[in-house]
Amino acid sequence: MNLLNLTTLGLGTISLSLFQGCADGSVKKDQDNLPNIIMILADDLGYGDFSCLNEKSAWQTPHADQLAKDGMIFTDAHSGSAVCTPTRYGILTGRYSWRSNLKSGVLWSWSPPLIEENRLTVGNLLQQHGYTTACIGKWHLGLDWQRVNEDPDSIDFSKPISGGPVELGFDYFYGITASLDIPPYVYIKNDQSTTVPTKFTESKDKYGWWRKGHTGDDFVHEQVLPHLTAKAVEFIDEHIEEGKNQPFFLYFALPAPHTPILPTEEFRGKSGTNPYGDFVLQVDWTVGQIMQVLEKHGLVKNTLFILTSDNGCSPQAQYEELAEFGHNPSYHFRGHKADIYEGGHHIPFIVRWPEMIKPGTRSDEVTCLTDLLATCTAIVGDTLPDNAGEDSYSILPAMSGQTRDNTIREATVHHSVNGSFAIRKGKWKLCMCPGSGGWSSPTPQEAQELDLPPVQLYNLETDIGEQNNVVDQYPKIVEELTILLRDYIRNGRSTPGEPQEYVVTEKWPGLDWMKSRSDF
Repeated sequence: MNLLNLTTLGLGTISLSLFQGCADGSVKKDQDNLPNIIMILADDLGYGDFSCLNEKSAWQTPHADQLAKDGMIFTDAHSGSAVCTPTRYGILTGRYSWRSNLKSGVLWSWSPPLIEENRLTVGNLLQQHGYTTACIGKWHLGLDWQRVNEDPDSIDFSKPISGGPVELGFDYFYGITASLDIPPYVYIKNDQSTTVPTKFTESKDKYGWWRKGHTGDDFVHEQVLPHLTAKAVEFIDEHIEEGKNQPFFLYFALPAPHTPILPTEEFRGKSGTNPYGDFVLQVDWTVGQIMQVLEKHGLVKNTLFILTSDNGCSPQAQYEELAEFGHNPSYHFRGHKADIYEGGHHIPFIVRWPEMIKPGTRSDEVTCLTDLLATCTAIVGDTLPDNAGEDSYSILPAMSGQTRDNTIREATVHHSVNGSFAIRKGKWKLCMCPGSGGWSSPTPQEAQELDLPPVQLYNLETDIGEQNNVVDQYPKIVEELTILLRDYIRNGRSTPGEPQEYVVTEKWPGLDWMKSRSDF
């Protein structure tokens, strides 16, 4: 791999101290110098929920704050979608989920696998470069369960499960099928349920609500977060104690603070606000447990540690209650989970890597969670084929402080729960829908009743709260961004490279705005 290819990957001119240069200008990968990589993905955690990101936070998150003090805060990071399943697809594949079969919403209990067969994932890539890879926590990307009969609810839990993490680049999986409010409520180890469920459970109250469903005898909702935390710590302990000399990748997808909001007794009342605030503090405790095990084994220096969230905070956090304490999970952004507005997808993103990142720094680069694949590709000194990571850019230049003026991404595409699009380039954000495209007002139905303009244009430099739609004042900007979004869709990619195929369905909500255009 030559230096030209490094630039193409987004490495630019950053220091290559992690790699050994060869006489022919290529880079010789030294496995001993490759970093461990940990990604903690919180579930429905808002940008304003870590105190290091919110000067008005009603609580303190000491572990996240310490991570930020030791590393870098990305102030303009985004999830690939305003809801969880599509974001998770993008994290692992480097591709926007709306190019797949999933055009809106999320997967459910018995959905088939969403990640296409033979598609390169972050796990696959790192396995190829000697990493031990583990996925712990919430999967929510579909699984192939074996059924007793044609009834979709008649699962044979004694049989192996296919289409999951161990077939998609992970040496080890321990976790749950989907969100903690979506059955079946069983733990899965690699490709097998840890128990055959013998009961159904149902609970409905203000904070601890989940759907009725199969529940394993070893499954207690309130204990899932601490149990998964223990499994993540155990994975790192065992990796070191077994004397493995290869680096590891841990994708740790938390089930919290998503509903059901169930802080354990130790954390109840600790935030001084409501159960959601308490649950956020328990998430911070989990972050601290991973930090602690890295310190114990002397792994801090050569570990890339990423802490982020899959989308914005859910309204189930009870925004009005939290406002009484001066706390806004969405910080100063409009909307929340599911929305095309910033509150739906503008997420916390903190990274620590002492060998690369200067402590206590910030980056205003626009980044997206789809960028993990290209970033890992750059770290191991490889290149991506044209049919992989179509929407993934390496953020290593930003980590090293080598970028300025948002030079990594040309533009970023946002996606709401109902499949509506927005495209962001520089200070301009063009929303291809009349309202939130999600759950906050104006909802799609309310927007239709109010006869709102079909598109919205916001200058985020002067209007981060997205209050002033200037679509009529800048027709050239609207046309430029519309054409760019059209090309990103039509070419099957937003990165340089050969056009790629994508799934086209008869009903594609996000393309309603294109129906009148003759150039699509």
